[in-house]
Amino acid sequence: MNEAEILEKVKEVVSEVLGVDKDKIGLEDRFVEDLGAESVQSLELVAAFEEKFGIEMDEEKALEVKTVGKAVEFIKEYIAKK
Repeated sequence: MNEAEILEKVKEVVSEVLGVDKDKIGLEDRFVEDLGAESVQSLELVAAFEEKFGIEMDEEKALEVKTVGKAVEFIKEYIAKK
């Protein structure tokens, strides 16, 4: 899976969990400040990413990821380890 495919899936998850139009989500967008995620939704995002990509992430490290672009990089690393 390449970076563009990962980004597309990340956008789908963010759109579903946060109710944001998928086409308005950019790499630099911050989950809390720009996309309106609350702490509970941050946990939902981690769980949804794990399900969507079939991976298990370190929850503490995953919650430190603040932007869409960093989430793509973070998930890409986990997929590479699979």
